[in-house]
Amino acid sequence: MAGSWADGIVLKIVNIVVYFLFLGSNIYTIAAPHDIYYATKDTYVTPAPWAFLIWTLIHLLLLGTIVYQFTEEGKRVIIDGISWRFALLGVLNAVYVNLWATHHYIVSFIFALLVSSAVTHIYYTVKKYHLPSTTGDEIFVHLPFSLYHGWTTVLVILTAFQAFGVDAHHYPAGVWTKVFVFLAFFFLEGTSAAYAFGSVEGDLPASIAITWSLYAIFAHQHEPFVHWTALAFAILSTLSVIKGIYGLSVRYRRGGIILEDEERAPLVGGR
Repeated sequence: MAGSWADGIVLKIVNIVVYFLFLGSNIYTIAAPHDIYYATKDTYVTPAPWAFLIWTLIHLLLLGTIVYQFTEEGKRVIIDGISWRFALLGVLNAVYVNLWATHHYIVSFIFALLVSSAVTHIYYTVKKYHLPSTTGDEIFVHLPFSLYHGWTTVLVILTAFQAFGVDAHHYPAGVWTKVFVFLAFFFLEGTSAAYAFGSVEGDLPASIAITWSLYAIFAHQHEPFVHWTALAFAILSTLSVIKGIYGLSVRYRRGGIILEDEERAPLVGGR
């Protein structure tokens, strides 16, 4: 017997409320009297402001997720599978964005880790227990949370440098700054590769989120070492994107989903 759209209605309503709270927190950072993307602490890993346009895509996809939860297939994954984790993620993300926008960088870094962990838990649940069986599953569940997972990995790095790194407008990049910048780029590129090579088809959206960010860092940074190192790792990460595109082409040529071992989904954003 088909379920009713009202099944799990309390959680569905909570998801709607939290979604608009989450969306409102990001709109605030754009509509505030000062443009927060230009007014934040500029570090040696700060990307160009257009990097944050990825939030727009995530919001649009998650709006689809909110609508999709009212279908039978959506309820199975979002309400029965993800459950209250989505609401928790939305609250944590709203707190993180507002702390970051008000320049409380150390506390916002702690919340960035919490957001990353919440996304990772959802990502793992979806990848392990809910392989996409419909186009709706693919577009409104797997796609947004893959993109979100890759993006929050970037946010942890950006917020860490704002919390503990030097201000690029006031201090030159010393040896240790360059070492940590290199390690940060290495970690991001390695994470992108883990997404791409962790399964036969890879995780294209997550790799794109990281690659997009590395190119944005390259575009914004003018210190020669940081500038060209960002470009080098962005190009390497592009190879992961190409691998992801190839994996998707293999999948669609076979006309279905490539089944993988449970352990192969990359868990790099948290535990």
